[in-house]
Amino acid sequence: MFKYALLGTLQGFTEPIPISSSGHLVIAQELLGIDVPKNNFGFEVLMNFASLIAVVIIYRNDLIRLSNNGLKFVFKRSDTYKKDFMFILYLIVGTIPAGVLGLLLEDWLSERLKGIVPVGVALLITGIALWIIRNFNGRKSDKSLNFRDAIIVGFAQAIALIPGISRSGATIVASMGVGMQRDTALRFSFLLYIPVSLGTILLKINDISFEGVVLPYAVAFILSLTFSYFSLKWFMGVMERGNLKYFAYYCFGVGLLILSIF
Repeated sequence: MFKYALLGTLQGFTEPIPISSSGHLVIAQELLGIDVPKNNFGFEVLMNFASLIAVVIIYRNDLIRLSNNGLKFVFKRSDTYKKDFMFILYLIVGTIPAGVLGLLLEDWLSERLKGIVPVGVALLITGIALWIIRNFNGRKSDKSLNFRDAIIVGFAQAIALIPGISRSGATIVASMGVGMQRDTALRFSFLLYIPVSLGTILLKINDISFEGVVLPYAVAFILSLTFSYFSLKWFMGVMERGNLKYFAYYCFGVGLLILSIF
């Protein structure tokens, strides 16, 4: 039970922030001797679903607004709703690279880059990227985005298929790199997480098995959802204050520690 609780907590806390949840699960395995359940794909999908619910709860007003205004634009063709309709299109376009490359390369990347040393290297790369954009705060709001921005951020999300590369970190770095304001970059990053996460769940739903682990999985799910919610709320405050440099320091420290030990 403790193992599942710890993994759920770790997954939940690290999923929204730019330090790689998948990388930290690998670190926990190696340093703490914690084994990921044999049915690890099913467990991972369940934990990601918990994080997805937390993201949906936090961004529910944005999702409702985008859905309503997107439909209104389709039927009324009013410029009042065009911004939200285009934002939806950008999310769709941004989802495509990770979706296609995920289907083609995810298993290959997981096998070739499996292990704690690649995670250490990936964390250093994440740290460098975060350090580069630590003081950025562009001028692009939701209405200023274009398809080029969506494609660039989409490919950044695809890079996060590499174990140890943070998904939120990659998309936020790319979003701020193309000139988005911090709040727009954060919103675009996590709304982009929703379709990718849903796609992953649908593709791997058959891998989930609760036989003999209903209670441990339930505990891990609740902890993952809870910590994802509060971690994302905390991270939104960090983004607002422009303190991404501290995540860069953390990635440098953990990455160098891993490489020095292994």
